[in-house]
Amino acid sequence: MDAALDESAIRLPFDNSYARLPARFFAPVLPGPVAAPRLVKLNQVLALELGLDPAVLASPAGVEVLAGNRIAEGSEPIALAYAGHQFGGFSPQLGDGRAILLGEVIDRAGRRRDIQLKGSGRTPFSRGGDGRAGLGPVLREYIVSEAMAALGVPTTRSLAAITTGEPVIRETVLPGAILTRVASSHIRVGTFQYFAARGDVEALRALADHVIARHYPEAAAAAQPYRVLFEQVAARQAELVAKWLLVGFIHGVMNTDNCGIAGETIDYGPCAFLDTYHPGTVFSSIDRQGRYAYGNQPGMAGWNMARLAETLLPLFDANSDVALAQANESMAGFGDRFLGALVAGQRRKLGLLTARDGDDELAQALLDAMAEGNADFTLTFRRLCDAVVDPAAAAGVRALFENPAALDLWLPRWRQRLAAEPGEGEARRPVMQTANPAFIPRNHRVEAALSAAAEGNFAPFEELVAVLARPYDDQPAHAHYADPPRPEQRVTRTFCGT
Repeated sequence: MDAALDESAIRLPFDNSYARLPARFFAPVLPGPVAAPRLVKLNQVLALELGLDPAVLASPAGVEVLAGNRIAEGSEPIALAYAGHQFGGFSPQLGDGRAILLGEVIDRAGRRRDIQLKGSGRTPFSRGGDGRAGLGPVLREYIVSEAMAALGVPTTRSLAAITTGEPVIRETVLPGAILTRVASSHIRVGTFQYFAARGDVEALRALADHVIARHYPEAAAAAQPYRVLFEQVAARQAELVAKWLLVGFIHGVMNTDNCGIAGETIDYGPCAFLDTYHPGTVFSSIDRQGRYAYGNQPGMAGWNMARLAETLLPLFDANSDVALAQANESMAGFGDRFLGALVAGQRRKLGLLTARDGDDELAQALLDAMAEGNADFTLTFRRLCDAVVDPAAAAGVRALFENPAALDLWLPRWRQRLAAEPGEGEARRPVMQTANPAFIPRNHRVEAALSAAAEGNFAPFEELVAVLARPYDDQPAHAHYADPPRPEQRVTRTFCGT
């Protein structure tokens, strides 16, 4: 399509299934227009994956659509209703307070994908907020969500970031921005809680049927489809959180309204990645009790799944005692599913291609040594990729530890376990490298890119995005992006964008 075509030619191939659900599921709302939209970043690869023309999206008319100033043909803008437990306290009505779902498209692989604007103005769920977003949080989500995708972690994606030409007032005055987010869906645990809190079993059934048709079609033929639905959602969450831990990711705000039913990481607010390893690490400025600390995330995911199970009890069985027994039985498998996914990933990180008893304890012993020695999480595992080939390379691992005594006890155990594996280190090293990234969104690098962007310099943002698109590759020209922060560069707090 010719990008020079006039605005009337902006048509996106929407097929909006959620907008066909009952009216109480959402509120129709138009994005609020902005003064001077300017495209900062367009994810051309993702646009093509979605079956969209990047040239059209980057055209003046396309930018107007991404800014919410113009509604593309086929779009049915809505704000979704949901509730949620926020840091353990239940809010019966939250909803999209600064996000508007433009519609759904079927991508080139036949998958249904939401296209949503974040920071697009007030909705009926804004609860007194302005519905807008600052440039920093928008670019943070772009950087981290695209990095997570490159790391192989299921995630929402970022299609575009624009500046609005208008200020946003938070603690200070910030440049305004809008993110175009892509997701398998924006249905959350909190969506089910919204209807459960109202005793609306009819809506719960309609929502569950929609989720089954959209995300878990194999459940439809089961004797107990809603129980199978729950078990499959819980399995995806268990595997997702295992992937978080394997790359050192801390979500920071694992509320039930931030827990996606499709099994994708959603809502990158005060998120961060570990530098020095410690299971109690917290970055989020709003997580004052450490509820969502790195090591607490598996338990919190299980807690969220228990809240989902509560909403589905009326669909499990008309007899509440029978329904509760079924829910407890289904919940019992969550921990095993998580541990299985975690240990399988840890084996890959350690170069172990077969499974043996004691592998979980071996991995935990390394983590304990890292915590004792204040070692960098990402670099420790990446340098083990060299040590698997050359024992002398273990010096590079030791150099990361303030006190390497525990590591020195661990290394011979690891080598003994490797000796029981088939193949040589040279063959094992590339496999390990596909499980141990060299590059993650280091918090200090992200903050530096955001600070530069706030001053109008987007070059650091562009370079960081490019480096993080290839996290498992050696990139000699950008090797410094793998370096942990110096003491004066350390980021100890990250902040929510609302």
